[in-house]
Amino acid sequence: MIWLALGLALFLGIHLTRALAPQWRAAQIARLGEKGWKGIYSLVSAVGFGLILWGFSQARREPIVLWPHVPFGVNHLTALLVLVAAILMAAAYVPRNHFKARLQHPMTLSVKLWAFGHLIVNNTLADVMLFGSFLVWSILVFRAARRRPAPVVAAPTIAGTLATLVVGVALWAVFAFWAHAAWLGIAPLGR
Repeated sequence: MIWLALGLALFLGIHLTRALAPQWRAAQIARLGEKGWKGIYSLVSAVGFGLILWGFSQARREPIVLWPHVPFGVNHLTALLVLVAAILMAAAYVPRNHFKARLQHPMTLSVKLWAFGHLIVNNTLADVMLFGSFLVWSILVFRAARRRPAPVVAAPTIAGTLATLVVGVALWAVFAFWAHAAWLGIAPLGR
């Protein structure tokens, strides 16, 4: 569990610098240069992410179960939340969509829904650590982002919004029906 905790601290910690320590971040960019900062940021992120994967896989070998079972139907609620999360994740990258224009920070909202959905459907300490940490991170980052001036986004179009929906639903379907089971050994809709 220590590797999971260390990975979460590194990965989410470096991703919190803009929200919680903007002056320190600016000082590092001034000291190291933009490329130097991005290099360190990327290295810490990659090491943290690797430790999250390693730590979570190790924790799953001998799980500490916090409650005996997940109520019937919660997996379907999670699937719905993750579907919306996938659409919001697509909205962060597909240009000129109404979701990004309206919500301004769809990726952070996506992580929030993804993490919450996974928290309610899982029952081990490692799950609570992983998904709870990402939920807290997304809340802090969203709150900080809402304090900054709204980002300028291109005027949304119907085509951009439809493309966002198609990409988001496709992304969700790939994970729900194949990748989640292939990569993690868990079929989310097969419970």
